[in-house]
Amino acid sequence: MTSTSPHYDVIVAGAGPVGLFLACELALARCTVLVLEKAADPDSPLKRLPFGIRGLSSPSIEALYRRGLLDELQVPKKLEHPFVTATGTQVRRQAGHFAGIPFHREDVDASQWPWRLPGVTPTNLLAEMAELEAMLARRAHALGVEIRRGLAVTKVEQAAHDVTVHAGGQAFTGRWLVGCDGARSAVRKAGRFEFAGTAPEFTGYTVKADLVEPAPIRMGRTMTPAGMVIQFQPGHLALGDFDGGAAHDAGQPVTREHVQAVLRRVSGTDATIAALHLATTWTDRARQATAYRDGRILLAGDAAHIHSPLGGQGLNLGLGDAMNLGWKLAATVHGTAPAGLLDTYHAERHPIGARVLDWSRAQVAIMRPEPAARALHAVLRDLMDTRDGATYVAGRVWGIHTHYDLGGDHPLVGRSVPDFVFDDGTTMSTTMGAAMRDGRPILLDVGADAALAAFARRCGDRMTYVAGAVRDSLGVRALLVRPDGIVAWACDGPPDRTGLAHAAARWFGGEDVADAADAAEHAAMR
Repeated sequence: MTSTSPHYDVIVAGAGPVGLFLACELALARCTVLVLEKAADPDSPLKRLPFGIRGLSSPSIEALYRRGLLDELQVPKKLEHPFVTATGTQVRRQAGHFAGIPFHREDVDASQWPWRLPGVTPTNLLAEMAELEAMLARRAHALGVEIRRGLAVTKVEQAAHDVTVHAGGQAFTGRWLVGCDGARSAVRKAGRFEFAGTAPEFTGYTVKADLVEPAPIRMGRTMTPAGMVIQFQPGHLALGDFDGGAAHDAGQPVTREHVQAVLRRVSGTDATIAALHLATTWTDRARQATAYRDGRILLAGDAAHIHSPLGGQGLNLGLGDAMNLGWKLAATVHGTAPAGLLDTYHAERHPIGARVLDWSRAQVAIMRPEPAARALHAVLRDLMDTRDGATYVAGRVWGIHTHYDLGGDHPLVGRSVPDFVFDDGTTMSTTMGAAMRDGRPILLDVGADAALAAFARRCGDRMTYVAGAVRDSLGVRALLVRPDGIVAWACDGPPDRTGLAHAAARWFGGEDVADAADAAEHAAMR
């Protein structure tokens, strides 16, 4: 075993989208980062098939936009779901689904989301996994991240001040280690993490095959008395067989004969597979680490939580983990974090993960091939045909309802900052999202308050002060935004300097912020 690598601030295990995005966030904050990836080649056939297309939710899209990455992502121009619903002579394109029950964009009432402004970022997009990873890898390299592939983590040793990671016959040392290495995370298994949850109910299959024509499998999603069949394109299939996950857990090669038997059983047809080109299995097993941190080791993405891919929320959940963790871990590395900041990562993200796991379980519950589930399915379909039902489900699927309980009375606190448009009186100059490219906190002062300007000056380079008119302020006069785009403090009337000072000290700490807080306290008392 050799150790020739330098000492890193953070080692990230896993070069998927979550690990790469986290590495970008850390490097943006001037941390030295090493990414270790067990796969020697980042490309995979699955990533470039229709199964490799993932839906990005509003928080993920906003995160990419706020770092200047959205324009680099080659997303399809059509944002709608690939499936259509025909009702009489009307054909409507789906905007998403819950357990295969579709909702449509024209049924969604965005006025029920008062703190989201229509702007440059849409509520959802489709993205190719391979392109997303390639784009994030390019940005990581540009920021100085070291990515080493073909090195699988085999052992982790944690000490008081650092972590040693053994991979590929080498030893790498960092002050912190983050496991972003997927559902079978070697980092999670090496640490003292409990992975609690529920057992699977079905085995899912991802299949690319040639079907003997005429194939009796219709395009789109079909729920049957025996399971589920989805045909994205001719021969590109996803199957759900309610066998308790037995086929996946058996770990046996997936043969043409086996896939054909499953296809015929769940579809209720005599479909014949002429040639099988690719087949993998997965389950709806739902598990979550009871803690996202063990000393100097943290978890994010599928390493922290796994569930069925129904609805495609796993990628978005992981990107949210990375956005939340990056600035907090960077501040901890640099010694500027206030006490307990890093612990807020688990406190904020664990409930979000638990909610997504329950959302996944609920979908499976109404997909079971039994009368009670079919009855529930019919009730949910009726509800989703209403405007309120479609709006609620869309809000959950698109991440509009994401909210952290940070305390405070203002309804914006704990939510994603609206994409305010700054107006210079002639043309659109910039937006709130574009102002966040450098990953620093922002104090937005719509009213150009002299006291807020003075507060920002006392804080020095710890935050960016932005003052000026916006086209639609939603009644907000000032707000403090964390680097992840979450509102930490807001006011509609005369600014509460004491509340601002406490929020700034709580999230950003440091002597300069503390001095500014003291000054604000004295100013408020005079």
